[in-house]
Amino acid sequence: MMPALPRQPSTKHMPILPRAEPDPAPMADAVGWRAQLEMEFAERGGRTVLAGKRHYGPLTLQRPFYPEGAPAHLYVLHPPGGLVGGDQVELSAAVGAGAHALITTPGAAKFYRSAGPPATQTQRLSVAPGGVLEWFPQENILFPGANAGLLSEIQLGGDARFIGWEVQCLGRPVIGERFATGSADMGLRIWRDGAPLLIERLRVDGTGSLDGPSGLRGFPVAATFVASGTRAEDLEAVRAQLFRNDLNWSATRVDDLLVARCLAPGSEPVRRLFVALWGILRPRLIGREACPPRIWAT
Repeated sequence: MMPALPRQPSTKHMPILPRAEPDPAPMADAVGWRAQLEMEFAERGGRTVLAGKRHYGPLTLQRPFYPEGAPAHLYVLHPPGGLVGGDQVELSAAVGAGAHALITTPGAAKFYRSAGPPATQTQRLSVAPGGVLEWFPQENILFPGANAGLLSEIQLGGDARFIGWEVQCLGRPVIGERFATGSADMGLRIWRDGAPLLIERLRVDGTGSLDGPSGLRGFPVAATFVASGTRAEDLEAVRAQLFRNDLNWSATRVDDLLVARCLAPGSEPVRRLFVALWGILRPRLIGREACPPRIWAT
């Protein structure tokens, strides 16, 4: 049983989360690339604007798009396209009251083989009361022999809305390649007003973690979809997808947080499923029909 977790500081004003040594993805020694990106979003005159941006190294943000009016659509860019041992990527985003940001990436994040220190990716997101953040990165692809640490932490204030997903692809199933060597330590934490809603950790170390009923049951892709502010009828609408989809997945609610998990033979079926769930939940939670980012069609 997981021990009780301490309450976190109040998120009333929701500043950008301070950078701290993440756990379970410890920072490596400074032997590789280091990239940082900090974003702040605010509501100005009925529209969401990028009120602040700071970046260092090969990680930046494309200018906002407004395909549906007030919400801002943004693409996070990492030109190297992949991480090797010792690389460190840190991203933080703070969405203010009344602001609505949708963030995605143009391609998968790749973690290559490492014979030394881990490659780490740390993402800290915060949403103030009345704010909305939709977080839809492409999948993380872990090549055999990779040593990777990934941590995503989301802080919600009051009635903040968050819809997002994470897709971890262990190996390259499209060519029959398995994550037979290497290790990965992946964490997902969601808090509201300092209290934990969801604390998850997945550790993979060779084939022993990939196979068997207590592991990933032989599936190379493990994915999680979450949405806050849901009701019981929202869960029932999502579960109706079970009868129209042959993937190994299910959904539940923790307080008002809807959590769907999926094990799959590839990332593309997961993507289709999660986009379908987003299409069901977005009108219910945000009052807007799904508006896929243009880059998804390229």
